[in-house]
Amino acid sequence: MTALTTQVEEILSGIHRSVTDCYTQLDPTVQVNSEVHELATGHTRPIILTEGQIIEKAAVLFTSSTGSSLPPAASERNPQLAGSAFSAVSVSTIVHPRNPHVPTAHMNLRFFQVHVDPPHWHFGGGMDLTPYIPYKEDCELWHRNASRACGSDEVYRILKKQCDEYFYLPHRQEHRGIGGLFFDDWTTDGFQDSLSFIDRIGQCFVESYSAINNARKDQTWTEEEEEWLLYRRGRYAEFNLIYDRGTRYGIQSGRRIESVLASLPPRVKWIYQFSPTNDELKSIESRLGEALVPQEWC
Repeated sequence: MTALTTQVEEILSGIHRSVTDCYTQLDPTVQVNSEVHELATGHTRPIILTEGQIIEKAAVLFTSSTGSSLPPAASERNPQLAGSAFSAVSVSTIVHPRNPHVPTAHMNLRFFQVHVDPPHWHFGGGMDLTPYIPYKEDCELWHRNASRACGSDEVYRILKKQCDEYFYLPHRQEHRGIGGLFFDDWTTDGFQDSLSFIDRIGQCFVESYSAINNARKDQTWTEEEEEWLLYRRGRYAEFNLIYDRGTRYGIQSGRRIESVLASLPPRVKWIYQFSPTNDELKSIESRLGEALVPQEWC
């Protein structure tokens, strides 16, 4: 383990704890399964939260690992690094609420150090929000806090655009959610400033999702709205299984498959030729369609 990797582990372990604490405070009824898996190439600490009254399923995963050959999913933007030995540290989370009025949220923060000459390191990751029944004020809060975490409007605009471009389903011709931040190969202003930036995103995620969840979790919902939630979760699963780089990296690098697929929702429906059955769902579908179009939220 290198000095840089040790510093990253400390910060990402702290984010791992704070996100888990956030979920258990939002939903004291949720069941918590915490594990540690020692691997030949490192260790992983998955925390899976299930069967809560508010949170149906959430996963908070920390991994620190080494490898003798950087997998294709991690080197496709830097082909000169392909096949090199590396160290990697990451924390990721996904939360699937039970209430359709509460959005799904996702965050991933990762660090790679590639053992080449000269040494190479970079950060990557981001955070994004996937509403089912969109609320303008929630989308604005999410993006306003994301902008503040970036430290400048210019940086926020760049990372927002990259998020909109990444979380897109070409086969559906729609975006997965209302976006947030996404970045790769981040080395801006050196290691310490980059590490502080990563820490701010972790704090931003906790603050933002806590506020949105608390604002919506007590709203009642109908059976039709729950069917809508399950149908829209299908888009989430499709993206993760077809396009997500983290899923591809986990499979290519031989990571524990239960952890790699822990982000998938516990229940989902694919409904052939789905069409809203009443005016309320037609209105929700229309509002969501408008919200999924990239736009200025703050």
